[in-house]
Amino acid sequence: MTKFFAALSIACFCALPVSGQQAVLSGSGADIRVLDKVSGQSTNYTLASGASLQIGQLTVVLRACRYPEGAPSNDAFAFFDISETETAVAIFNGWMVASSPALNAMEHSRYDVWVLRCKIS
Repeated sequence: MTKFFAALSIACFCALPVSGQQAVLSGSGADIRVLDKVSGQSTNYTLASGASLQIGQLTVVLRACRYPEGAPSNDAFAFFDISETETAVAIFNGWMVASSPALNAMEHSRYDVWVLRCKIS
């Protein structure tokens, strides 16, 4: 009986109409916040799309920043490549969402990095 309900749930979910995706625009860069967990200090930075920034032991590269069309301050979706500066070992590669920083968080023993908003000019 449980298998029946599981199969029915999956069938119903797959049969739902796909809702329209929200239109997004690309920003020229992003505002990010970096927390140094050792000192307890957080600092905001502005980073242009395609640019890199060395922050302590990290190199942060912003590949893209996107925001909802007509509502640039509502949310930001930023794609980052973050690596250890000395070893070039990748720490994070992917999208971060400003409204849900824990959704796809960077795991590092000393630093937290998250996107605040896209730059639109």
